[in-house]
Amino acid sequence: MKFLDEAKVYVRSGDGGRGCVAFRREKFIEFGGPNGGDGGRGGDVWVECVQGLNTLIDYRYQQHFKAKKGEHGMGSNCHGAKGDDVLLKVPEGTQIIAEDGETLIADLTEVGQKVRLAKGGNGGFGNAYFTTSTNRAPKHANPGLEGTEMWIWLRLKLIADAGLVGLPNAGKSTFLASVTAAKPKIADYPFTTLHPGLGVVRSDEREFVLADIPGLIEGAHEGVGLGDRFLAHVERCRVLLHLVEGTSEHAGKAYKMVRGEIEAYGHGLADKPEIVALSKADALDPETLKKQKDRLKRAAKCTPLVLSSVSGQGVPEALRAIQAAIGTDIAEQEEAAPAPAWQP
Repeated sequence: MKFLDEAKVYVRSGDGGRGCVAFRREKFIEFGGPNGGDGGRGGDVWVECVQGLNTLIDYRYQQHFKAKKGEHGMGSNCHGAKGDDVLLKVPEGTQIIAEDGETLIADLTEVGQKVRLAKGGNGGFGNAYFTTSTNRAPKHANPGLEGTEMWIWLRLKLIADAGLVGLPNAGKSTFLASVTAAKPKIADYPFTTLHPGLGVVRSDEREFVLADIPGLIEGAHEGVGLGDRFLAHVERCRVLLHLVEGTSEHAGKAYKMVRGEIEAYGHGLADKPEIVALSKADALDPETLKKQKDRLKRAAKCTPLVLSSVSGQGVPEALRAIQAAIGTDIAEQEEAAPAPAWQP
């Protein structure tokens, strides 16, 4: 199954049924009068956040969703039935955006959230509705109202507590595989991850979700390589773990390049807490390790962690640093949150 994080979908709610013009014609009933029923309301289009989904792949093969029309009214004051609704099921973290690609309609971040995108058209009134003291036999009825149609974008932003960023081949997938049960592609030749990955880390009797995104290269904010589209998946993260490859030519320049792409992307990503780590330490001799660590320290203006996902060196320290940053962020959010309203 491919990972799909964006899909364009057409939705249309159902038209309302038309009202009926009818009169009672039973034998021996004098002045029977009108008895045309109302039309039924058209079906609605709903979007619901459900558990068990992690991609929008279902909307690659079906892009049109139309609710049923309401049934027409009938004689004997029979009202038409309401049209069936249409339900679009999406994973956690899905944003519903208007056709212009900018206007946010809804942000579904919790399982069970449900949003009505398009309301069905109301059914038309039958002629029985128009009966008055002066108009005892109306001969007209209303047509049903048309439904609403629109094109929308579904965009998935993974919900994770921590995110991995860095250049391609910085060891992000190896780190994810070493601390979680996720199984991203790992090999002994250089290549880059093509799709974001998620894993659950269990450390010190605590759990948090870790996200791995494809590596960034210079010019990613201008669309070079895979671009920066996958940075949206770490927008919701509380902390970033920035891995810098120790075997690169210059660790400081590699850090500054990725940092520049993050700042160019915007959306508050550059303001998130960042943990810097020098990866692939097992492949370096002591002298080169010290030189790369000093370079990275000057560029990041902080003491980086030194880790090797293969040997496990520095991995526990990195996980504890992530947990500490997550805990601090939660405390700050609780302090900033407004006091709950009084309830009787």
